[in-house]
Amino acid sequence: MDTHALATASRTDPLGHTTLAGTQRTTDTGPTKIPIVAHIITDDDLEILQGSKLQPLNLKRVIKLLTDPHSMMLYDRHVNALQRICRHYQKGIPMKELVQVFKILNVCADRMDSQILYEQPVVDILKLCALPYLKEKSSDELTYEQIVIESVSQLGYLMRIPSDIIRKQICRTLQAFYNESSIVQDVQHKPSSLSYNRRMVEMSDISETLVKSLALLENNLDIKLQVLSVLQDLSRNSGFLQALFKNNCEQMLRAEAAKRLCLRLMDPDPSGQLLFRSIDIIWNLLEYGDKHIVASQLNNITCISQLRDAFIFQMTQGYSHYDRQLRNDLLVISSLVAESCPDAPFILSEGHLLLALFSFVRANEKQSRPREWSVAQFEEMQLHAMSVLSSLCPLMLEDYMTCQGSTRLLLLLEWCVGPDTFGGHGNSFHGTSGRGNKKAQMRHCLRLMRSVVSTEDEVILQDLSDQGAINQLLGVLSTAFTKSADQYDAELFGTLGVDTLVRHLKTDVKLLNSGLGHHKLLLAAIDCVWCSVVGCYITEDYLLEKEGVYLLIDLLEMSPKNMHNLIVGCLLDLCENPKTVNHVLTWRGQNGSTAAHLFCEMWRNEEAEIGASRDENGAITDVTKPLMGQLQEERGTVSLPSQFPSQAIVDVSENMRAKIYSFFCKIGFTDLPGLTVDDHVTLTIIEKYLDFKIGEVWTEIMKELEMENVRPVTPDAEAMEAISRAIEERAQIVAATQAELLEAQRNQDILDEQEFYAEIRENHRQAEKRESDFAAFTLRVSSISHLKAAKKRQELSIDASRIQPKYRDIDHFHDTTLHTLRTTVFSGKHVKVETPPRVTEGERPELAPYDPGELPPLNRQFVKHLTI
Repeated sequence: MDTHALATASRTDPLGHTTLAGTQRTTDTGPTKIPIVAHIITDDDLEILQGSKLQPLNLKRVIKLLTDPHSMMLYDRHVNALQRICRHYQKGIPMKELVQVFKILNVCADRMDSQILYEQPVVDILKLCALPYLKEKSSDELTYEQIVIESVSQLGYLMRIPSDIIRKQICRTLQAFYNESSIVQDVQHKPSSLSYNRRMVEMSDISETLVKSLALLENNLDIKLQVLSVLQDLSRNSGFLQALFKNNCEQMLRAEAAKRLCLRLMDPDPSGQLLFRSIDIIWNLLEYGDKHIVASQLNNITCISQLRDAFIFQMTQGYSHYDRQLRNDLLVISSLVAESCPDAPFILSEGHLLLALFSFVRANEKQSRPREWSVAQFEEMQLHAMSVLSSLCPLMLEDYMTCQGSTRLLLLLEWCVGPDTFGGHGNSFHGTSGRGNKKAQMRHCLRLMRSVVSTEDEVILQDLSDQGAINQLLGVLSTAFTKSADQYDAELFGTLGVDTLVRHLKTDVKLLNSGLGHHKLLLAAIDCVWCSVVGCYITEDYLLEKEGVYLLIDLLEMSPKNMHNLIVGCLLDLCENPKTVNHVLTWRGQNGSTAAHLFCEMWRNEEAEIGASRDENGAITDVTKPLMGQLQEERGTVSLPSQFPSQAIVDVSENMRAKIYSFFCKIGFTDLPGLTVDDHVTLTIIEKYLDFKIGEVWTEIMKELEMENVRPVTPDAEAMEAISRAIEERAQIVAATQAELLEAQRNQDILDEQEFYAEIRENHRQAEKRESDFAAFTLRVSSISHLKAAKKRQELSIDASRIQPKYRDIDHFHDTTLHTLRTTVFSGKHVKVETPPRVTEGERPELAPYDPGELPPLNRQFVKHLTI
């Protein structure tokens, strides 16, 4: 290299730094130009990239091959070029190549009508589009964002190709791209994330395009179901970036998706997927989209007719849980549409809905005829119908007058205040406080009349007045004033009345036998709690706050037996309040007994009084009569008319076993604290009380049939025999459970006894050992020979306990024993050694004069650690 080349290659400055070529000073005196060196070190330079390197492919040549007039007829070369693209991008398509790839797809799509050879290559390229797009750099997601969005939109535009295979593949590609996470691709480029893919789909117009493509698929059910499946996924996951972009549901609504889907609900579909998927998409549009837009799209008689036909079809033809769920979805969608649509009443009016609802506004019957609603079902339907009429009648006054609504309401009101007895069931929200009376019907009837009168329509007001509504309402008011409701009485009782009752419930039980009338006062207080407090949540909560439940159970524990029935009944009704159960479970008696133990003891007393067949432990002895008492058994079975109760039914009211069973149903049968084995034995009978009582009633029925020489038909006889056998088997199971409990208790008692005797033996053994140890100690300290023998035995015992018996023969053995020591007590591991300080000849200090007042210097103490 010559001098000029060397000067050009490098130059050293005065500080010793080397300047690269092209950076030499312009003049010797001018300033130095410092170059900007950008050190870009890629992963490829460091050789840390994993996977195969994706070489670039010249797609422009492929496009030119497809579009050039001289080569556009070379179909074989076109197919080979497309297959080469599929093989090259089998790991995924880079984002920077998407424009050219979709340009190739569009060229092939335009030629699909004339040449079918492009079909399979297009399908293969669409399969590659299902994979996450590849990025060389992290910034590619932002750089090619608009390109990715337009590419996703192009997938929807390809639905114009009249090929079932391509359309199916487009649907599969969209589902995989939108739902599946990034897979591990053996290539150096990084795949896009699932969240990025979903965001790109949200920003594209693929949802709107797919909805519009349904018009091309009316006669192709398979492809239509595939498209609906894609729309189902897009609408379900809608709102990924709702704050920034229009979501999928809004795009679908722009294409009138609700109307398009609803118009084709009842198209022939053997699989049933068309109705299910369409309803699911409409549901998602209502949930994530604009309800008013959905309602406006469905606000036409054609769509409503389709919803009605679908609902009727599911009502009449559906039999599975899936069909019932779809039926409920149809009903909810119709309700939401009617709620959001201001023109909904025209649908209700043309469908004669008010006439159907007014068919329930009539007097309730005590018994239902075959193949009709039961009494409880009709009552619930009636209350629901009147609740709906309260909202619809003010909007549909003409239909109200056509159905003679005023006459129907006044007749129902007359029945409500009439003398006819009716026991309402009080089911559902609308039947609150209506159990055993007609209050729920009267309340809804008056509410419906109020809603109609509030319209101030002169025709309706005149109609009600002419039919005597004023006189009838005055009669209702006079009845209400003369006889107030029990709940209102309880509310008027108030907290002051509860305070008075609590003070009387604290009466000492010892005063009951004083003859001064304390027992009457206490009975009146308990009865007042039952009548004036129970049933009103306000006073019930205040009674619980004042520990009224604790006082009642205290009285139950201490009071005479003739008061138990009243107290148990009051507690049982009070347990309808869920808060009472915790108070019952936390109560403790005089000896720490619990409420569960107390009620089990009362059950045993009741059975002992009626003479039930039990052994000394309270277990069942006769499985054929597990509940029958001695008096009931002596009376036997007597054939009675149907209006007279039998012995098994009378037994329920003659003792407290039914109330105790109901009480345990409130507090539970498991995990009860403070129960003994006898209580558990009793609890097994209490838990099966209802089953045993049912079996007892069936036994009486069969005996009465035998006494009357009535032979039931074969199915009834087999049913009664099966019931009897089942009850007897259940009694045997209970008896076996009781035997297991008692056997476990006996085994536990034996174990406790053995442990007790073992403890006694151990105490005696320790006492004997202390005596023998003291005798051996006395012998050692009194005789040197015995001491040596004890020491020898100790050393032999220590040697025998060592791992290496020949440890004394090793070269580095250190004996730690003192041979002159005559003790059998083990020495400690620390030895105290006292040594005077050592002073050399040259360092000998002068001796100080002796001063007796000074203390002598302390000797230094060293501690030496010895290992035995």
